[in-house]
Amino acid sequence: MRKDRLYFFTFLAITAIFILIAGVSVRSFIKVSASQLLEAQLEASKREANEVAKLIGFQLENGVDKETIIENVQESIENTNTENGFICMFDWSGREVCHPDITQVGQQVNPDQSSISSVNGEMSPEDLYDLLTSKRTFGGIRSFEDGDELQSEIIYLNPVPNSDWIIAAHANTDKITEQIDSLRTKFYTIFSIMGFSIVLCSVIMVRLIGSSYEKKLEAKNQKLEDEVVNLVKLNKDLDNYQQRVIESAPEAQNTQTDKGKKRILTYVRNELRPISTDDIAYIFMESTITYVVCFDGSQSTSNSSLDDLFSNLDETHFYRANRQFIVAISAISKIIKYGNNQLKILVDPNSEVDIIISKNRAAEFKQWLNS
Repeated sequence: MRKDRLYFFTFLAITAIFILIAGVSVRSFIKVSASQLLEAQLEASKREANEVAKLIGFQLENGVDKETIIENVQESIENTNTENGFICMFDWSGREVCHPDITQVGQQVNPDQSSISSVNGEMSPEDLYDLLTSKRTFGGIRSFEDGDELQSEIIYLNPVPNSDWIIAAHANTDKITEQIDSLRTKFYTIFSIMGFSIVLCSVIMVRLIGSSYEKKLEAKNQKLEDEVVNLVKLNKDLDNYQQRVIESAPEAQNTQTDKGKKRILTYVRNELRPISTDDIAYIFMESTITYVVCFDGSQSTSNSSLDDLFSNLDETHFYRANRQFIVAISAISKIIKYGNNQLKILVDPNSEVDIIISKNRAAEFKQWLNS
């Protein structure tokens, strides 16, 4: 149950992070792509307006009749208002002279219909994008206070030389907005598919990696459980062995045997002190000096080596843990796991130096407890 909740929260976290990053990224990508589209439209509209103005000016300069020019221009631009951009021509009084929509010819152009503040006013792709998306006023003339939305916006003006005519380049806002919306839809679709794939793959990878670690952890836990069981059994064997030693002590006193010395001779400063082997908790060597520690915590020294002492002790009551320690069975309080398959003996009274049984002697120690 905990694993399922972990994977569920992992899925939610990855999804939330992706949505946060994608939300910012998509908006930036859309704006950059839309700006490139609008920049191309602006340049094309400006170029078309400039070329038409120059052509009309050239014709006027060469004496071509104005009516003929108007008919030719009207014929060439008629019905072009369905494209992204188109041009129209009006005079300085604001009357439409030529327009793709023939019904607009002769109509008065309202200054509020323009987003350009002056002739040859410049509009950047960013300005046009803001105008299309947020209806932000550009140049101080175009007003959106009444909520009116035209199908096109004037984005560039260029006067015709040798005349009172002005060429106006329009942006078909409906058409361009439709393209931007289509672009936005494609981006969101791509990011949604990509996001679903990334989140799904991430969750799968997390689950696979988690399962791998879970298996390793379960194996370690199983190994640890086995070691705990072994330690419990070992400590139980220790208790049983200590109990047998206690029970056999009176019989050993009544039975004369040659199995080990009853006392060893030690020194406390310059004083000789014989110590009964029943009082010895453990013997250890440090800096070439052999120390004998009794159950009451008293400590004395011996001139004999550990090998000599151990050879004269009852091996059923004493165990040579390592080259540094001899331990009495009655002094062992607990056995715990230490390091890599090693055992650590805790004794009473406490030893300042750790009593470690190597993994090579661990089996022998267990066998000694079971003997």
